[in-house]
Amino acid sequence: MHAFRQILRIEARLYLRDLPTLLTIVGLPTLILVVLGFIPSLREPDPNFDGQTFVNYFAPSLLVVTLAMVGVNTMPMAMATYRERGVLRRLATTPAPPAALLAAQLVVALAAILASALLLIVVGRLAFDVPLPRHPLGFALAFVLGTAALLALGLLVAAVARTTKAAQALAVPLFLVTMFFGGVYLPRFLLPDVVARIGDYTPPGVQALLDAWTGASPQPLHLAIMAVIAVAAGASAAKLFRWE
Repeated sequence: MHAFRQILRIEARLYLRDLPTLLTIVGLPTLILVVLGFIPSLREPDPNFDGQTFVNYFAPSLLVVTLAMVGVNTMPMAMATYRERGVLRRLATTPAPPAALLAAQLVVALAAILASALLLIVVGRLAFDVPLPRHPLGFALAFVLGTAALLALGLLVAAVARTTKAAQALAVPLFLVTMFFGGVYLPRFLLPDVVARIGDYTPPGVQALLDAWTGASPQPLHLAIMAVIAVAAGASAAKLFRWE
């Protein structure tokens, strides 16, 4: 436990030291929301969104930005960099269990994700009257499972990528696909129906987040698929991970 605390402290310092990346991860979704909120027409109720404003409708999709950046981009890139520079090999020769580094990475990633989500929700509520998630338990469950699925995919990328370039080659397409099916590049109502339906079942399961945010119960199938992906990708990552 002492070794884990030491590694966690170091990882947190490294994370905080890279201020531009940290600000992007935590603040970018809120910045996008603020920019959209300054457009008057997007703050008007629209029958296309069941009487909601576009800002209210789009806010849950912005959660995907941070989840994708952390889960399938920054975390696997950091692990691949550690492997390429021999950090993992040297750590394996110390009394500290190498798994402590993975755990520390996950804790720091989760902290950044939670900070970003809270900032988005608070600013959306105070500045643009975006309702708080109306099904809190369902939202929390969808958020946790969607986050777990993306982090597990990120760990899988970190497990199979031996170099930073290899990690980038795997992470960037996965990041772009996650953002696309998550309705970030184009709002989901503009996507073809088949594409939107695919997005329902791909991490982080944005439809479950949308349902819970607007008051409906997330569909059990959406949640179950996120759980299966998290378990399958996490187990595969654990099996394939090499410290050198």
